[in-house]
Amino acid sequence: MTDLWLLTPQFFEMPETALSGVVPDHCATNGPHPIKDRSPEAMATVHRPIADFAEKAVARGNRPISIAGDCCASIPVLAGIRRAGVDPVLVWIDAHGDFNTPETSPSGFLGGMPLAMIVGRGPQGMCGSVGLSPLPEDRVWLIDGRDLDPLERVAVDRSALRRTGMAGLGSLQIEAPVHLHLDIDVIDAAEAPANNYPVRGGPSVSETAVACRAFADRNQIVAISVSGWAGALDHDGRTQAACATILAALTGTPI
Repeated sequence: MTDLWLLTPQFFEMPETALSGVVPDHCATNGPHPIKDRSPEAMATVHRPIADFAEKAVARGNRPISIAGDCCASIPVLAGIRRAGVDPVLVWIDAHGDFNTPETSPSGFLGGMPLAMIVGRGPQGMCGSVGLSPLPEDRVWLIDGRDLDPLERVAVDRSALRRTGMAGLGSLQIEAPVHLHLDIDVIDAAEAPANNYPVRGGPSVSETAVACRAFADRNQIVAISVSGWAGALDHDGRTQAACATILAALTGTPI
């Protein structure tokens, strides 16, 4: 299986060119696209090429690796691999739950909703634009989601999501193909601070790398999607380096 890389250098409608720092030279590029807002119709311009890329990669026996600025870009990756006939378990590694809906979110921030949308909660326009039907909640693992809004926490607790911390990830063995999604903000903000919503109290870079490598060794990861860092905030390059370290642990290949 060959890893095929796709870089989408934007955070929703805003360019995020710093993400090119963690992809190999042979990586394909999607955008940045000149969209004006975060509506499903506008975001489809960004997402449809990702879904097509993932579908073609998996259909040819390869593994798509998608690097983008926001977690909503995981939606077309999942859509693409399911179009290719793979029914994966989704492993969602994130300091946040991303399980809000417009009714539970204090801010209305779209980036806090993709996991909820994936399982059929909240607005479905973004999923519909790439042909993604809801994934059953019991086919989702939320890893280290420690920063939850109050009503979001209620929703997670009442859901069928499976949950564990970073230490549990390394020993997790899933008897199904895996789409692994990583938001680099899962790492403790003291070590990877260049995120729009940094969270302290998380695992270190080394702890995350060890857990990811152990998980990769035990499981069949058929697709990887990554939500990167905020380049304008990465004044010392630490967060980019952290992202490269974790990607190398997941893929077994230095970046």
